[in-house]
Amino acid sequence: MTDLYQSQRAMRNKRQAAMQRGVIAVLDVGSSKIACLVLRFDGPDSFRESDGIGSMAGQSSFRVIGAATTRSRGVRFGEIDAMHETERAIRTAVQAAQKMAGVRVDHVIACFAGAKPRSYGLAGSVDLHDGAVTDNCIARVLSSCDIPDYGADREILHAQPVNFAVDHRSGLGDPRGQAGNALSVDMHMLSVDRSPIENLLYCIKRCDLELAGIASSSYAAGISSLVEDEQELGAACIDLGGGSTGISIFIKKHMIYADTVRMGGDHVTSDISQGLQVPMPTAERIKTFYGGVQATGMDDRDMIDLSSDTGDWEHDRRTVSRAEVIGVMRPRMEEILEEVRVRLDAAGFEHLPSQRIVLTGGASQLPGLDGLATRILGQQVRLGRPLRVQGLPQSVTGPSFASAVGTCLFAAHPQDEWWDFDIPVEGYPARSLKRAVKWFKDNW
Repeated sequence: MTDLYQSQRAMRNKRQAAMQRGVIAVLDVGSSKIACLVLRFDGPDSFRESDGIGSMAGQSSFRVIGAATTRSRGVRFGEIDAMHETERAIRTAVQAAQKMAGVRVDHVIACFAGAKPRSYGLAGSVDLHDGAVTDNCIARVLSSCDIPDYGADREILHAQPVNFAVDHRSGLGDPRGQAGNALSVDMHMLSVDRSPIENLLYCIKRCDLELAGIASSSYAAGISSLVEDEQELGAACIDLGGGSTGISIFIKKHMIYADTVRMGGDHVTSDISQGLQVPMPTAERIKTFYGGVQATGMDDRDMIDLSSDTGDWEHDRRTVSRAEVIGVMRPRMEEILEEVRVRLDAAGFEHLPSQRIVLTGGASQLPGLDGLATRILGQQVRLGRPLRVQGLPQSVTGPSFASAVGTCLFAAHPQDEWWDFDIPVEGYPARSLKRAVKWFKDNW
């Protein structure tokens, strides 16, 4: 735990150093594509004349000056499967983005899905000695949270204070300067498997890059796709990616739950490939051009010619109706949404004041999916796109880039996390101290 705390603080220092130099890259390592965005931190006034438009509130300190994507290789379920293939894909994306930006990048902030995330809600409280809340008080109350036994082979990815209370006044976002006798905190902690993070770290190092931050794709997609009211009142973001589907729940502008379903758009493509007996590239094209989840009377007569794709005009003259394609796709999308509903029910989503659901990610673009999701999830559902960020090329403004744009916002305006405060040494979780004492007894 202490090692992780120190490494996260070191990454924050690297991010600060990169921002002072003015350039940092964002890397979205997904199962279907790898995207790289290069950000320049200039301040709002230096590029207002060129755009003619003022930037959105809270997003004025950076501009996207380079963007590139490449087909993902060696990544399954959001986790690196073949190191050399992924390394080549990351190098391709980063070099293309650097070429467009005209600058060299040394530091990247990465986001990834998968790694079996698990959410914990923690609580802690301390007495205030000085009568007012200071940074040191916040560090003490965060260190007073009782950390659960989350497993020796797992790491903490996010540890964010969600709600502070001074005496009986709850709902405080930043309690510094408030007077009172006791300070308590509710914290959300997200743990993930250690090996996928170590693989990603190793892969980025092999590309001659320094990791300056790491985030969950579910979290990044949520902060880019949910509008301010949804983040405040309570909403869920469903990020339908290629290899996995990320779920994140926000309230009071903080993430309180995250999870991943290990199914996504690539599984729909695989079903089409097996169902129609066509190669995967052909199945992807059929899904993109003719796919959907709601069949109408017209779809029985809308025929799709498969012979032009296989190249064997003599023997293969098959045609299928669009209704048949929808019949192959719909059960898989229903299965993914049913699994999402199970996770939302387990998280207690129905108890939030507002229960909006936002679909984003590449697979959310299937026609009719919002209607199907409304029926299965039983809530108001809308399709979400990442919020406008200055300098973003038109090609990377779609729902499939929600995680990449969210990681830009995470880089420029990170929420306070546990390691942003100087935790007193005696406040490290008791489990770590017990382990250290046991090691001392065993070895001396």
